[in-house]
Amino acid sequence: MPGLLVLNGGDEFKPGNEEQDRMLAHAAGRGPAFVVPTAAARQGPQQAVAHATAWFERFDLELRELPVLKRTDANAKELADQARSGGFFYLVGGDPGLVVQVLAGTRVWTAMFQAWRDGAALAGSSAGSMALCSHTLIRAGWPDRTQRRPLDALGLVADTAVLPHYDTFGHHWVDSARRELPGKTLLGLDERTAAVWDDGEWQAAGAGAVVVIKGRNVERFTSGMKVAGLASPARMLPT
Repeated sequence: MPGLLVLNGGDEFKPGNEEQDRMLAHAAGRGPAFVVPTAAARQGPQQAVAHATAWFERFDLELRELPVLKRTDANAKELADQARSGGFFYLVGGDPGLVVQVLAGTRVWTAMFQAWRDGAALAGSSAGSMALCSHTLIRAGWPDRTQRRPLDALGLVADTAVLPHYDTFGHHWVDSARRELPGKTLLGLDERTAAVWDDGEWQAAGAGAVVVIKGRNVERFTSGMKVAGLASPARMLPT
């Protein structure tokens, strides 16, 4: 049976994330618990690992690094074997395109998906949560940061693109995302806020709001509310 899935809006490993991270720690399966710093490969991955490790200690969960920073790492049999044995994975924030470029179609992603399908907990924050959906949104040009273009992502949540940091800057992406992804679901996630898949349904957790946007229809959900309008996670590895 698939494990817990958490899509977090960013500003991870800080106060305000306790609700969803306590759920994650409680749902961790047997086997190692991994922090996956792929998105931070160009921005200080060791700092991201240190923050994650220190944060989850308060939930009595000991994390270790799954050092997947480039595509050769993601296709390494040794790292894939480690991932297949994992009971918990957290994809940190950072570069929204890098996670897909590194992980898509690789041994490590296949192993992570199989471990989650067998009950491991899986989470991503900001760039990490973006990569877990069907599309990730990257900057379309310079210097305007609000214009985004989609890249095919890992596809665990079909027909969906995350707008992270929705309460600070992610809401500025809505117009370009609507234009580039007509008919898709846009998932706005405030910082320190998550959409959590557990026991067959989505619910909101954390400090802010989960916003589901379909065309001109916008629905807002806060902690403890069931989240409507999101696809169930895939049970087979998307291709």
